[in-house]
Amino acid sequence: RAAGAAPPQAAAPRAARPLPPGLPEILLLVGDKLAQVELECRRHLRSEVGVIDELGRYIADGGGKRVRPILLLLSSQLCGYQGDRDVMFASVFEFIHTATLVHDDVIDEAKLRRGRGSLNARWGNGLTVLLGDYLYIKSMNMALAADDLKIIRILAEITLKMIEGELIADRRRSDIEVTEEEHLEIIRRKTACLFSGCGRVAGVLSQAPPGKIQALSDYGMNLGMAFQIVDDLLDFTASESVLGKPVASDLREGKLTLPLIYLLQKNDPGERAMVRTVLEERDFRTVSREEIIELLRRGRTLEKTRDLATAYARRAQTALQSFAPCAARDALMALPDFVLFREY
Repeated sequence: RAAGAAPPQAAAPRAARPLPPGLPEILLLVGDKLAQVELECRRHLRSEVGVIDELGRYIADGGGKRVRPILLLLSSQLCGYQGDRDVMFASVFEFIHTATLVHDDVIDEAKLRRGRGSLNARWGNGLTVLLGDYLYIKSMNMALAADDLKIIRILAEITLKMIEGELIADRRRSDIEVTEEEHLEIIRRKTACLFSGCGRVAGVLSQAPPGKIQALSDYGMNLGMAFQIVDDLLDFTASESVLGKPVASDLREGKLTLPLIYLLQKNDPGERAMVRTVLEERDFRTVSREEIIELLRRGRTLEKTRDLATAYARRAQTALQSFAPCAARDALMALPDFVLFREY
């Protein structure tokens, strides 16, 4: 969707349906190649420079859902790709994603990441920023080995949009007047563009027709929007043990996400004052986490947020209609439901 366009309409109430397949079932099609991606990432995180090697091992042991590599591998399979460069580019996308997480933790002053101390909490901001820079450049160096200028341009374009999104987000930090559309544009740049790029690169790598490449790009964009909106939601609904970080960390870090944006749209002076207090204190001293979550529950903004995530997920599935039914298409059709129903 172009910047400034209206978000998709929230999904209409749906009949009860069985839970979607989990990630293990989806992984059956790409498990072997995903294992190669893991090895490739670990190989490129090793270094003769001791401090890089130490931090690289810490990152490698941190795990992750690997949704982006899965998306690229499945999209490549859907387009009939037969080579092995999909593994390398899936690794590149995971490196770019990791670089953004490393920098985000510095900007957010985060102490935890996936239940462990963040890099910046353990090694300091200076070293962590440099490592994030190293990972960005390393990802481009990995991609250059393929000697495909068209894909390099896509990667450079995506990286620039992600950095622009981070700059916009930081400028709007603690701004109680941020709008839904502004927040969605930040999500589009920071998160969804990378998902979209996975589809685009898979299509280009497979030499798919332009219409198919666009369809995969649209699929990734909408999947990425749903993914981040669910992240916004889980920040308030999941437990700390599942999240791997404190509940409502986004608000404490000064980030207003969709559940709160919808709450603030009601213009209730008391509720706005409570949110503003947390933003000013950067903590839950005067107003507790539980009080904020109760406001969201009473205002039904959690449901509204989930409805929007569902609308983007359904739009992602619609983007695949031009592809003939096959196992890879079935897995990609299932992925948005995994995103919607995930617990962390």
